[in-house]
Amino acid sequence: MNTDKPTTDVLNVINETLLWLDDIVIGQQFCPFAKPVREHNTLHIAVQQQTDMSSLLRQVITECEQLLEKDNIETSLLIYTEQLHDYFDYLDFLDMANEAIATAGLEGTLQLASFHPNYQFADAPSDCPSNFTNRSPYPMIHIIQEQSITEALESFANAENIPQRNIEHAKKLGIDFFLPYLQNHSSAKE
Repeated sequence: MNTDKPTTDVLNVINETLLWLDDIVIGQQFCPFAKPVREHNTLHIAVQQQTDMSSLLRQVITECEQLLEKDNIETSLLIYTEQLHDYFDYLDFLDMANEAIATAGLEGTLQLASFHPNYQFADAPSDCPSNFTNRSPYPMIHIIQEQSITEALESFANAENIPQRNIEHAKKLGIDFFLPYLQNHSSAKE
């Protein structure tokens, strides 16, 4: 018996995510590869409202299979509204999702990128602006085709400098720049 009761307005979640994507990820060029995906409408967004972890893991694999089967989808975002608000629970789930991808034989074909309202790089203090390059309005997993990454890196000069550029740019912007994109979500305040 499924006792999950979705309580989140899915359209609002998608709109908040797209605003963050357009203004932060694309607008600030934290991911120079995101703009063409958005412009060509090849991004699939799935809002996950289940609370059962096994259902969430099954959905990761389902989304991976769909990504590989459909030519009109370049990349996917799985957004979690009812679960994974605790950052450490989210990291545990991310490990399980990576393991599920490996078990499904998709390692080397797909990879996961992580975004969370409380994202923190291991070597950065929690209030460091660099963390905001991976902070999002909701916990989410970005599923990326490795072939797409390879092609994008080949067409981008000095791709190895992107992480350092992002850190420096986030520090220049400061925390206050990012907060309006995160403050409406409760786990960003935890």
